[in-house]
Amino acid sequence: MKTLIKNITNIQTGLFAKPTGKGELVYLQSKHFDEFGQLHTLLHADLPTDGISEKHLLKDGDVLFAAKGTKNFAAVFENHNEPSVASTSFFVLRPTNKKILPQYLVWFLNNHTTQTLLKGQAIGSSIPSISKQVLDNLEITLPSIETQETILEITKLRNKEKALKQKIEILREKQIQQQIIQAINYER
Repeated sequence: MKTLIKNITNIQTGLFAKPTGKGELVYLQSKHFDEFGQLHTLLHADLPTDGISEKHLLKDGDVLFAAKGTKNFAAVFENHNEPSVASTSFFVLRPTNKKILPQYLVWFLNNHTTQTLLKGQAIGSSIPSISKQVLDNLEITLPSIETQETILEITKLRNKEKALKQKIEILREKQIQQQIIQAINYER
C-alpha cells in the first residue's frame, strides 16, 4: 500500500532554544550524530525545562529527520536516551499509524533513492533545507509489519557485513605493511 508521510505521521519542527550547559533536558542537534544518524557522543542535559511545552518532549519511537544542511538523515529516538527535545535542525515525525515501524520509516528516509529525491527538492544554496511540505507529500510504500521487520533485519545484516569487510581490509593492510617492513629489514 502506498500513502503519503503526512497520512501516517504528525510532523512538527524542532524547538529553537539556547542550551545553557546545564538543565534537565538534552537539546539534540545534528552535531550529536554521525552521517548515518547514529549518536556519536555522550549526551548531557544542557537545557532547563522552564517554558518548554510538553509537545516538544521527544517520545520513544519519534523519528528525527535532519532537514537542514547537506547531512540529511533520519534516526529513531529511544526511551533509554535522556529526556530530550530536538533542535530546529530537525523535523520530528511521530507515527500515528500502527502499520508502520519507526525503524522502517528511518530506513525509508535514509534510503539512497529517497535521499536523492529529497535533496533534489531542497531549497536554498548556502544551507539547503528540505521543507515540511516536501516531507508531508513524500510517498511511502507500506508493506506488512513482517516485511518491514525483514527489510530491517536484512539491512542490519548488510551493515554488519560491510563493517566486517572494512575490518578485514584494515587488518590485511597492516599485515602487508608488516611483511614489507620485515622484507626491508631482512635485506640489511
